[in-house]
Amino acid sequence: MFGPPGAGKGTYASMLASRLRIAQISTGDIIREEIKRNTDLGKKIVDFVNKGELVPDDIVVEIVREETNKISGKNGFILDGYPRTIEQAKALDCIEKIDAIIQLGVPEQVIIARLSSRRICMKCGAVYNIRYLKPRKEGVCDACGRDLYQREDDRPEVVRERLKVYEAQTRPLISYYRDKAEFINIECNSVDIPPETIIRRILHELQEKDLIE
Repeated sequence: MFGPPGAGKGTYASMLASRLRIAQISTGDIIREEIKRNTDLGKKIVDFVNKGELVPDDIVVEIVREETNKISGKNGFILDGYPRTIEQAKALDCIEKIDAIIQLGVPEQVIIARLSSRRICMKCGAVYNIRYLKPRKEGVCDACGRDLYQREDDRPEVVRERLKVYEAQTRPLISYYRDKAEFINIECNSVDIPPETIIRRILHELQEKDLIE
């Protein structure tokens, strides 16, 4: 799943994984968990994340390799947040074959509005949005009852830097994959479009391309 920071990749990937009964591999979630636990890996990558920079390719490639090995032989998976560079894509070619690319098109103003409204559970990592995915109780996770917080890299100045990085390093991947996989382009031009609407569009396109039943 491709799209700029704040496009909704994590939310849509989680919903699709549940609907299709496949695994979700979110490199961003894995990286943030390592930082939260203050592991050796987390200490290596925390400065990159806080500055809105990409984590070095060799680290992310190894994370993906380990995650795909865990689900080998199962129904498949959806990648959320990987690959982000041509080098990562080439490494992925040696690990697994990709069937489809879901490209999310979201304007910058929508991304900034969406990210500034995003809140994350401190314990279980559940994602909310105070505009359209509100928790039942303000500031509290529905699933585990712990407090919600705003990620450091969701601040507007960091978001703008992340968008610059995306344009420079990730968008070329679209050309790389153009002849390697089926493309599904989904436009989201409003911050208030419900996630369920986007999911229906994606599922329809997957069916049209005979990728799912």
